[in-house]
Amino acid sequence: MKTYAGIPEEYAKLESSKIVLIPVPYDGTSTWIKGANNGPEAFLEASENMEIYDIETDTEVYKHGIFLTDPVTENNSPEEMVDSVHKTASDYIKQGKFVTLFGGEHSVSIGSIRAFRENFDRLTVLQFDAHADLRPEYEGSKYNHACAVYEAQKTTNLIQVGVRSMDTVEKPFLKPENCFFAHDIHTDPNWMNKALDKINGNVFITIDLDVFDSSIMPSTGTPEPGGLFWGQVIDFLKFVVNNKKVVGFDMMELCPSSHNKAPDFLAAKLYYKILSYVFAK
Repeated sequence: MKTYAGIPEEYAKLESSKIVLIPVPYDGTSTWIKGANNGPEAFLEASENMEIYDIETDTEVYKHGIFLTDPVTENNSPEEMVDSVHKTASDYIKQGKFVTLFGGEHSVSIGSIRAFRENFDRLTVLQFDAHADLRPEYEGSKYNHACAVYEAQKTTNLIQVGVRSMDTVEKPFLKPENCFFAHDIHTDPNWMNKALDKINGNVFITIDLDVFDSSIMPSTGTPEPGGLFWGQVIDFLKFVVNNKKVVGFDMMELCPSSHNKAPDFLAAKLYYKILSYVFAK
């Protein structure tokens, strides 16, 4: 039995686990660097080499149980992939699990956000991303990675953090009061309080790893300079968890390199940190 991070099987069984991890190795619509379909495998490999005691929270969150599902492998079309992710995530949510997903390109989040929106009232989607991802469609599809949160903007309270790249076609769909651009974050010491004030209800977090500066996260499909750094992201995540109700999250767009494993480990550590914050609370 393959377990998350090599944890003992007693903490990895579905019936006794509070947490579910769904890998989605999909990369059907990326438009530059391919390889996000290899992200879940690289993330899981890095996780096996990570210490599973968290110093900051003085916890071993894996003891709450983390069940690693079979990967969602539907890839006939982006529409079918989104539908499969939606159904899989919703099934585990209905079982009362704290559901997390690891992709895969960011179009996967269309399915996960749908699942959380249908199962939790008053949903805020907190998006960490270098890109706005607000195109109604791109290259003939509404399920392209460039459209990842267009639907969420219409159906949830979408808060965007770290954006530093977008097209003019996205501007009509952007809510400036709910978007915290990277250049403003770097110069406004009060940005976290302003962003927290916009978050309400149940919170689903979606993280495109290109929110991080490309100097520490080059392993994405579209790395962007001028991004956020580890401390900025972690501090805000902890701030949100301590003050709001986080009901689940996903992480997307790890495009691993055989020459640099550090970004894989960053992703692994980030995933475990979020769980540690949520369950320490």
